[in-house]
Amino acid sequence: MMLAPKALLVLAALTLAACQNPDRYGSGGAGGAGGMGGAGGSGGYIDTTGLGDPSDPRSIAYFNQTVGDRVLFAVDQSTLSPEARTILSGQAGWLNQNPGYAIIIEGHADEKGTREYNLALGARRAAAVQQFLISQGVAGNRMKTISYGKERPIEVCSEEACYAKNRRAVTVLSAGAGV
Repeated sequence: MMLAPKALLVLAALTLAACQNPDRYGSGGAGGAGGMGGAGGSGGYIDTTGLGDPSDPRSIAYFNQTVGDRVLFAVDQSTLSPEARTILSGQAGWLNQNPGYAIIIEGHADEKGTREYNLALGARRAAAVQQFLISQGVAGNRMKTISYGKERPIEVCSEEACYAKNRRAVTVLSAGAGV
């Protein structure tokens, strides 16, 4: 008789583990009515990331991999380089063609400097990206910015190559034009 309650407990735990955030990518979850992809129409591609098919020009995966989701900055700078402007022009074109996406622009810094300085620098970097995208016709109400300063490095080491990758702004897409 003790087997049934244990089985129900295991089943409940597995069910809850599978339901982390069903609306993260819009109505119906990833691949649902408001989702970004799934197994349809692209040669059997199965989306296990929730980002869609990288060959689908409307998917988040396409944006991240083909258009480019990040720009890099020089040391202690929030000025956009010519390369950054090229990437952001591509982002603006994609965003203007895909108005169903909202974005969060994350500003990041390398590990040098104080936490407060790097939070302010990350905020300036995110704002520079936001202003550029607005100047290219992307609606400001589709965007918000956040600074992580040095708190979320993608590379951890004490070499310039790592520092350079951490001095960035990342454009993160989400379904739904309201942020």
